[in-house]
Amino acid sequence: MIGTALAFAVAAGAAPAGAAPSFALPIACQVGRTCEVQNYVDRDPGPGAKDYRCGHETYQDHKGIDIRLPDMAAQKHGVAVLAAAPGKVLRMRDGMPDISVRAPGAPPLSGQECGNGLVVDHGGGWETQYCHMAKGSLVVKPGQTVAAGAPLGRVGLSGNTEYPHLHVTVRHNGKVVDPFDPDGSGLAACKMAHPLWSPAALKALAYKPGAVLNAGFAPGPVKMEDVEAGGVPRPGPDAAYLVVYGRAIDLQAGDVITLELSSPTGARLAQNSLPPLDNAKAQHIAYIGVKRPAAGWQSGAYKARYTVTRQGKPVIVRDFETRL
Repeated sequence: MIGTALAFAVAAGAAPAGAAPSFALPIACQVGRTCEVQNYVDRDPGPGAKDYRCGHETYQDHKGIDIRLPDMAAQKHGVAVLAAAPGKVLRMRDGMPDISVRAPGAPPLSGQECGNGLVVDHGGGWETQYCHMAKGSLVVKPGQTVAAGAPLGRVGLSGNTEYPHLHVTVRHNGKVVDPFDPDGSGLAACKMAHPLWSPAALKALAYKPGAVLNAGFAPGPVKMEDVEAGGVPRPGPDAAYLVVYGRAIDLQAGDVITLELSSPTGARLAQNSLPPLDNAKAQHIAYIGVKRPAAGWQSGAYKARYTVTRQGKPVIVRDFETRL
């Protein structure tokens, strides 16, 4: 989630004038392993919302790219925010607390929706804004020159957000630009066109039909807040239950989630397909489990699979295992 301190219109018309920078990945994580893209720029000029692929991995009037960490444990460990291109720091804010907007005691955010963050001027009217950074983590000052990839601070939970992530906005002459389709030439075909990302960043940020953010095993029922905190205990040989869970992001109405659990011998211990989702879900958690047999758990590797089926085809599959 993000609401910047200023409002800008999405530039979806003619190609922006001036040489655009080539933007590197602005965060020190591995997309698909230690982070995932949650939201893209909203390219729908009306009351609806759609990303550059005409998908729904965005929301109304979203003005940037959200790269999300898997949980608060990852945030506390520290993930660096990086300058996407060379430039000069224009302005910054620090000192806001790292707290979900839904948490009791969250401070008012009027005019400070970006939380802790900064703006970097890349010349030629181009700039990037970085939001939701950790309190006290910013390591640059206004007027300082930074190189591409230079650390700016760390990902946090400040401002208008419910989960730890980096929001980065690209602007040219004060207007928001979608770095996947800066001149809008790909919109009619629902595809990327003339992206501003470097080849390496573009590969890392390849579009996905949703993703599994967390998956694992637990000794009992799993709550969303436990997964978000990163504190789900692993089951041991004496666990009363063996539970398999998965939390996915950017699911769509009609998606069918299936969880499977197999024993070390390959025998099916549990399987369940949930009813089709009645609406799109920014995030969703599901789990299945079995009770410990009277003879105890068989030693070895227990395997699980989380699958999302969309319009009759599997679009997200995650296999994982644990040993008892």
